[in-house]
Amino acid sequence: MNDQSGQHIFFVDDEPSVCRAAAKTLGQLGSKVSCFTRALVCLDHLRSGTCDLLITDLKMPEMDGIELLIEAKRICPWLPVLVVTGYGDIPTAVKALKAGAADFIEKPLERESFVSAVESLLSQLAGSDPLVGKSLTKTEMKILRLILDGRSNKEIAQFLHRAPRTIEDHRHNIMRKLGAHNSIDLVKQAVAMGLVELPPRRYLRLL
Repeated sequence: MNDQSGQHIFFVDDEPSVCRAAAKTLGQLGSKVSCFTRALVCLDHLRSGTCDLLITDLKMPEMDGIELLIEAKRICPWLPVLVVTGYGDIPTAVKALKAGAADFIEKPLERESFVSAVESLLSQLAGSDPLVGKSLTKTEMKILRLILDGRSNKEIAQFLHRAPRTIEDHRHNIMRKLGAHNSIDLVKQAVAMGLVELPPRRYLRLL
């Protein structure tokens, strides 16, 4: 079993009994587990906290798993999402994969296959940049919007009354958190998060 300590898992299912069972199983991996019976509450926590893996049921009354997946990706574009689907609902699961799900697993959850799928996704994270997928601070969000407005580091430093080196450090952290290797990657992730909308022609040129 891999050491998953320090990693935070969000589990979403509208059935409290399923949440309790999942929390017990996932807790044995050494990870911190937060369970939610409402997708909207999960999204609120994604905006303000840290999540390394999101596991969501597909069929839920308020917001289904695919809708939650899409909104979660807007908040944390690089967040891996494991979708739990009912037996025989493979076409919908494939739709979830096309929407950005990392994997899916069928109900009823069989402990061995469930743990294996979760450990596989968490182990992939273990070797990645620890900042990837982390939430941007308020200052970083402000700097990101200024970057998207075309401001240089020097201009942003003057506007925010900060040292240019401080802005460079913030910019570096923003790039790492969004998994961006260059300015085009940064724009792509900002668009995915809904932070900026580009005219179709300009967007096509950038992509």
